[in-house]
Amino acid sequence: MKDPTFNTIGQKFLRGHQITDAHGEAKFLTIYPGWYQGRTVHIHVKVRTTPQANRSFEFTSQMYFDDTLSDRVYADAPYVTKGKRTARNQDDRIFRRGGDQLMLAPTPTADGYAATFAIGLQLP
Repeated sequence: MKDPTFNTIGQKFLRGHQITDAHGEAKFLTIYPGWYQGRTVHIHVKVRTTPQANRSFEFTSQMYFDDTLSDRVYADAPYVTKGKRTARNQDDRIFRRGGDQLMLAPTPTADGYAATFAIGLQLP
């Protein structure tokens, strides 16, 4: 579902959201993320609860990829046309503050890669 207040026409990034199923799971299909100056490869993620008793909670973080996988992906089109990326995981100031705990481990599939990541939140 598109956020009506945010215009992504002509932009080079992706946005979206999913509602979890009865098991608290959400799935999405995306492209391998590109890179930008000074940051390692990552995907932003935000978990929001539905308001209960007029109170809701929100968790925002980033998930990361192994540098070796990113090197392989960026060696192929269309990524290779951008040139060499400027930061690896250990060069990224945000990754160095616990990013190793937020690593995705994609496995090859017929269509690309697939990864799962469990996020558990302890709410009051």
